[in-house]
Amino acid sequence: MTTTLLLDLDDTLLRNDIDAFIPAYLKKLSGFLANVVDPQLMSSALLSATQAMIVNTRPECTLKDIFDEAFYPAMGISEQQLAQTLKDFYNNIFPSLRQYTMPLPAAISMVEQAFERDYEVAVATNPLFPLTAIEQRLDWAGLSVDKYPFALVPSYETFHFAKPNPVYFTEFLGQLGWEEDGVVMVGDDLVNDIEPSCQLGITAIWIDNSHKSQSIEPSPNHRIGDIGQLLPWLDSVPHESLQPDYTSPFTMLAVLKSTPAVLQTLCDRLDKSHWNKRVFPDEWCITEILCHLRDVDTEVNLPRIKAVLTQNNPFLPGKDTDPWADQRGYIDQDCDQAFNGFLETRKTILSYLENMPKDIWQRSARHAIFGPTNLNELVNIIASHDRLHIQQIQKNLNQYKR
Repeated sequence: MTTTLLLDLDDTLLRNDIDAFIPAYLKKLSGFLANVVDPQLMSSALLSATQAMIVNTRPECTLKDIFDEAFYPAMGISEQQLAQTLKDFYNNIFPSLRQYTMPLPAAISMVEQAFERDYEVAVATNPLFPLTAIEQRLDWAGLSVDKYPFALVPSYETFHFAKPNPVYFTEFLGQLGWEEDGVVMVGDDLVNDIEPSCQLGITAIWIDNSHKSQSIEPSPNHRIGDIGQLLPWLDSVPHESLQPDYTSPFTMLAVLKSTPAVLQTLCDRLDKSHWNKRVFPDEWCITEILCHLRDVDTEVNLPRIKAVLTQNNPFLPGKDTDPWADQRGYIDQDCDQAFNGFLETRKTILSYLENMPKDIWQRSARHAIFGPTNLNELVNIIASHDRLHIQQIQKNLNQYKR
């Protein structure tokens, strides 16, 4: 086992005065688009679209989808009309914002040492920008993606949830393939970085920058003065203490919410012409996995949840679902239909489970195979099942890369 480091970007890896950076960004962008869109209208539309991304809960929509839905109609212009202009802005104007930032030598040193230790290092920034803007800020930090092999750099093109939504973090871990590792979130912002990761049971390290003043302090978390203290702190704690516990109702729901989003992103990394082809003779292909998840949710998980919520200690029959792959010809089915079917049933399951009182999670049932159980255990099985098949898809993708 190794350690996965989730590293925030701004004011963790890169000194960035947001109070100066954001107004300068808005001024430069609105000015660059002034010949096409009224600057005041553009700034208002941009801020509204950004807020829409922050509060998004739709797992089938990337943040870019959400942004586009809010941004372009508000200005009465199409995405196609602005596409080249925005590309020119990020290529030629956005780099001038570097003056508001400063690299942190201690962060560069820490990242280099983490890679030397074979840690998995990912950039857990808020994915509210296009990938080019995030990669440019990494370059300003002295941590170019061309030099440092980060496991994941999120952006609004590939993520569906944003900070401070805790589902952002389960989506992040899912896109990493739900590896069975210790996980540490490192960030400077208590609200966006520390609180939500702590709620999920992830070890959180707060970089307490002296130039920031935040009144909310979560528990539990670990507080250090600067990022240079991170690796010595990691050396001082048992590795097993860094393994998250994914069995709380809060965390299980976050996993269930993120799974459709993770599946969409992972599967899109492979051309659909390969979805129905097995990489390993004894392993399901992507379409078979999607069909399996759809049918298990529809014919096993949803009926069980309904029974537990509406009946007194119901009997739950066992079902052997693996043979369905051959019996139902999963490999020849349509991959998009399989995903959409899974998505709709998962939304229904979540509608039953969200906002339930704590005592409901202990409602009992009798399972044909493992005997007395309760709703908490049944949902844990679903969440574990999700993680297992995401790991399987990641294994397929890794093999395709080879």
